[in-house]
Amino acid sequence: MAYDAVKMKDWQIAEAAEENMPTPDEWREKLNLQKDEVIPFGRLSRLDFLKIIERLKDKPDGKYIEVTAITPTPLGEGKTTTAMGLLEGMGKRGLNVGGCIRQPSGGPTMNIKGTAAGGGNALIIPLTDFSMGLAGDINDITNAHNLAMVALTSRMQHERNYDDEQLAKRSRMRRLDVDPSRVEMGWVIDFCAQSLRSIIIGIGGRMDGFLMQSKFAITVSSELMATLSIVRDLADLRERLDNITVAYDKKGNPVTTGDLEVGGAMTAWMRNTINPTLMCTVEYQPCMVHAGPFANIAVGQSSIIGDRVGLKLFDYHVTESGFAADIGFEKFWNVKCRYSGLKPHVSVLTTTIRALKMHGGGPRVVAGLPLSDDYTKENLGLLEKGLPNMVHHINTIRQSGMNPVVCINSFHTDTKDEIAMVRKAAEAAGARCAVSTHWANGGDGALELADAVKDACEDKSDFKFLYPMEMKLRDRVDKIAKVVYGADGASWAPEAEAKAKRFESDSKYDDYATMMVKTHLSLTHDPSIKGVPKGWTLPIRDVLIYSGAKFLCPCAGAISLMPGTSSDPAYRGVDVDVKTGKVSGIF
Repeated sequence: MAYDAVKMKDWQIAEAAEENMPTPDEWREKLNLQKDEVIPFGRLSRLDFLKIIERLKDKPDGKYIEVTAITPTPLGEGKTTTAMGLLEGMGKRGLNVGGCIRQPSGGPTMNIKGTAAGGGNALIIPLTDFSMGLAGDINDITNAHNLAMVALTSRMQHERNYDDEQLAKRSRMRRLDVDPSRVEMGWVIDFCAQSLRSIIIGIGGRMDGFLMQSKFAITVSSELMATLSIVRDLADLRERLDNITVAYDKKGNPVTTGDLEVGGAMTAWMRNTINPTLMCTVEYQPCMVHAGPFANIAVGQSSIIGDRVGLKLFDYHVTESGFAADIGFEKFWNVKCRYSGLKPHVSVLTTTIRALKMHGGGPRVVAGLPLSDDYTKENLGLLEKGLPNMVHHINTIRQSGMNPVVCINSFHTDTKDEIAMVRKAAEAAGARCAVSTHWANGGDGALELADAVKDACEDKSDFKFLYPMEMKLRDRVDKIAKVVYGADGASWAPEAEAKAKRFESDSKYDDYATMMVKTHLSLTHDPSIKGVPKGWTLPIRDVLIYSGAKFLCPCAGAISLMPGTSSDPAYRGVDVDVKTGKVSGIF
């Protein structure tokens, strides 16, 4: 029976559902796992993926389902809610289904977006654990990342204070001669802390560090989180953590974590992060959590490890990509699937009438402020003008060789005529379409969606990448800009173009993935531009290098790796019952 999602807060629904949540022993029996394949972690469990993969290596993979969305409002359009609802709907149909989603960042959890746990009756539990640390992966990544910066800054201090002979005698060090103006890496913290975007460190005497400008980013944008998303095992992680470019020396050569002899210690901090954490929906469908969010500034995918495990354990495995199809799906398609070798069967395009009205020219949507009546009352004219955004994303997904399923994530304010208009447009564009009320009704509200996705999994698809790896970086960006964003092409700032030419001329970068950095609020680089604009060019201002993950990251427009906290953040409503220790206020 579904909970009353209108009257109950998410944390209240979660608290009620958690009373009957399966124990680690019950999960082991339910999922046919061996005793040593489940690692208890309080009321949660980690899954020992190496043991599971080895035991099930000859078992055929299940069907691979990805969830993405149209260009969202700042409120988000419910991708995780849809993923949870789909799990529940397929579960109601008696199917062996499970999933893997991303761990939320403390930044949005304590800010305005919330925890990204889904919502209503399509929610992952236990909610507090999911929202506040889980099994410690983000904390471990924070420590490993910052240890690299400790290694770099202390090395710079010692090289300044001692000559070569003293360095060799005191510390067995060779001089790296780091250029303080070319330190690529910064520090990380998993909150939205705009005051840390640009800082000065090392203030004091000669023993107080190296005086220089530095910076903080949010942890989930760290290269280490990107690396966790795409590694295949612990050995792969260890190798990559020796290859991260931390800075450049005064001759322009990269200084890596291997040069700093810190990769082994970083791996030690992250050794437990390679095993996914097992959780479930409020209707007790299994769902793993592994890797992190933010597809606008990171890869924005749950892990390859999680998907490999899920495809062995379940007949239908659901994964989720961050933000809209122009960002999350594009990276799933051309980066994650290329690295994993896995081919998806169907992509679910989460769509809301609210977002389509915004793209049709509706009033600005601002998190924390009431919605305009245009979004809560029927307005077919506004809706019709916004439909091209959905159609654009349908066409993007079809470029991969798959036919998507459009999920109308229905709100109680949506009217029959509005729903009919969206369905007609989706089907005319070549997609299946299903209306789902999973937020209000859980699995019972997602049966139409479950049936459409199950049918789509049987379609014959010709999955193919957008570009070959042999294609040069600037050509890749130009193709992504034209095909996925709808631009006329890309333009390059002089510094960005110089970097691109340097990468293109060095064969060691030929197998690096192209990881676009762009706003999630528009198909363009400008978050204020909605709909499907024509006659514009994508400006590339910089290219970041993630040499451990093997990513080249072209940056379009102005975007910060450290979001800011709003004037009305979510932490104001979070509290603890001092008698029971239960947390309230998380959404």
